Amino acid sequence: MSVSKVSIRKKPITNGRDSLYLEFSPALLDMKTMRRVYKEHLHIYLYQKPKTNQHKEYNRRMMERAEGIRAIRVQQILNDEFSFLDKTTMKGDFMEYYRNLALEKKFNSKWWGSFQHFEKFMHGKCSFEEMNVEVAKKFSEYLMTATSVRRPGQPMHINTKASYFSTFRAVLKRAYRDKLIKENINEFLDKIEYKETKREYLTLEELKRLADTPCDIPVLRRAAIFSCFTGLRVSDIIQLEWKHIVKAPDGGWCMRIRTEKTETEATLPISEEALSYCGKRKKDGKVFEDFARGMLTAPLQRWLKRAGITKHITFHCFRHTFATLQLAMGTDLYTVSKMLTHRFISTTQIYADIMDLEKRKSANAISLK
Repeated sequence: MSVSKVSIRKKPITNGRDSLYLEFSPALLDMKTMRRVYKEHLHIYLYQKPKTNQHKEYNRRMMERAEGIRAIRVQQILNDEFSFLDKTTMKGDFMEYYRNLALEKKFNSKWWGSFQHFEKFMHGKCSFEEMNVEVAKKFSEYLMTATSVRRPGQPMHINTKASYFSTFRAVLKRAYRDKLIKENINEFLDKIEYKETKREYLTLEELKRLADTPCDIPVLRRAAIFSCFTGLRVSDIIQLEWKHIVKAPDGGWCMRIRTEKTETEATLPISEEALSYCGKRKKDGKVFEDFARGMLTAPLQRWLKRAGITKHITFHCFRHTFATLQLAMGTDLYTVSKMLTHRFISTTQIYADIMDLEKRKSANAISLK
């Protein structure tokens, strides 16, 4: 096992003074930022060349203060190494830890929504010491009756509640791994179960009709059809840049992306026809410039209505369209799973089940009765 070290270091600054800081080995968790750091500035200063007894006494007292802080940090690192939780860590801000993890996800709706509900549930305050099994279970109960934060009074779908609680459990797992809470709370929690929902998608004929229908917002039309060709999520389409679209070794085109939801690195081939919906190529910048989530409600529904499509279609349904059409055209399940960047092929199997249902309908379509 490596030996923990905390050393007092000096850095020359202006006016003949030294600034004191601590140097950590290994790194120490900063309770404000929830990040591991190798240095801590103490905001303690010494005279480089003390000329009077008063200066010397001042330096002595400042070094004692710095040594006291160093001793506290040594204790923290030892507790971290030997899986002990000291009082300083336990008093840390779990709420801020949760917030920072949500911010790392760049306001991913699932993470931010989950955090907002926990913040509301705990009235804005929660330390690591307060986080326990009872609090976690009560948060699960709260979610089951909670309404939307963004649209007060509007009920949340059971799958939204399940998603928020799953995210909360991911935060608990991370906090336990970082030795910030004393027990693996997840071992005592039940999941909020997802409910299987109907996955709407466009048939090939409906897709052609939609593509031929003018849209008030051209970039919305291009992004939607591109999603049907590639299966990309809206979050990944928003983040897609021209530098991500490159020539493939076989002479075609491909996208090199890191998906926002699953954080999966992927190289995905795209057709010339799909590429045509990206517009005129630029050296850099976003492919679907000015495309925003605000277009996915009323503007999208107006376009669908104009195309004569009465199904309840959201932008995510274009991803479903890609999957179902690929399977209908004979693409194997494994390939479709890779194109969708699914972690588990069982996730893709849902689309295969949909196609089996469609086949059953077609078998019953011919009848002499």
